[in-house]
Order: sequence, then structure tokens, then C-alpha cells
Amino acid sequence: MADISLPLPLAYSPVARALHWLTAALVLFMLPAGILMANVMPDGPGKDLLFHLHRSIGALLLPIMVFRLLYRLTHPPAPLPADIPWVQRFAAENTHRLLYVLLIVQPLVGWVATSAYRAPVLVFWLFELPPIWPEDRAFSERLFAAHRFIGIVIALLLCAHIAGALFHHFIRKDTVLLRMVRGWG
Repeated sequence: MADISLPLPLAYSPVARALHWLTAALVLFMLPAGILMANVMPDGPGKDLLFHLHRSIGALLLPIMVFRLLYRLTHPPAPLPADIPWVQRFAAENTHRLLYVLLIVQPLVGWVATSAYRAPVLVFWLFELPPIWPEDRAFSERLFAAHRFIGIVIALLLCAHIAGALFHHFIRKDTVLLRMVRGWG
């Protein structure tokens, strides 16, 4: 007899999945770029290019994350499978919340810090963002320190997020990861 089971409900829409993977790609560029330009690269054209790309992608990431948050609030995903323990639900929900908050706050902190330093924010060589803070180099340095700290927290949350997805896929062998890959599960 043929299986006539109904398809699983859509957990994440194509828009939600596209925004997730676009954000992932941008953040996975930003984190190592930030580490390289702040700690490894010597001054010169290569470092200048990396700073430019870092600021440009940060300027792009801010509206993407705001849109993503608004989209998520109006298009919530299907609930996690019922057999997932409450502690894992709590960890997943709060990791997501913190990532959303920090991925909105981080570009703002970078923009204010760059404004206070009075470095230009030229977005992909197309246009310049206006400074949003008066020039104050000491304040800028404190904000750049906060920017580095937030970047570390984002990296740790990202590791937890990826580890959780891999745990579900390879250990629990459930469909939690596949929900973001194929939309349902």
C-alpha cells in the first residue's frame, strides 16, 4: 500500500531561510576579517581593503537584521519537535534572541565608533554613510573595545548555534537542522 502521509508543515519559509543563510555568510566573513585586520595584518592597502569591506558589510548587515527581525516577528517558525527537552528549547530560543540583538547592536556600535573616530564609512565604493556621533577619539577607542567584545560573544553564540544544529542532526538524528535547509521537518 502506498504511503499517503501528509507533508510536514513548513518550519521556515524560503524568505526566512534565505535571510538566515545570507546572514550566516556575512557573519562568517565579518568575524575572521575583524580578527585579521585588528590583530594580524600590517598597515597598507590590504588592511585598508579589509576595513572597507568590513564596514560595508556591517552597513549591509544592519538593515538585513532589522528586516529579518521584523519578518520573524510576523512569520514565526513552526515550533520545535515536542520531544526536545525544555533545557534545549531554552538554550535555542535564547541563543537566537541574543544573536538577533547583537547582530543589530554590533553594526550600530561599529558605526558610532567609526563616526567618533571620524573615519569614513564608504559602502562598497557607492556612497558614504554620514557620521552619527561627534568626533571623540577616546570614546571611539572605548567603543571599538566594546565592538571587539561583542564580536567575541557573537562568535561564541555562533559556535553554540552550529554545535546545536550538528547535535540535532548527528546525535539526536532529528530534523531540526533540516528545517533550515529544506524548510520543513
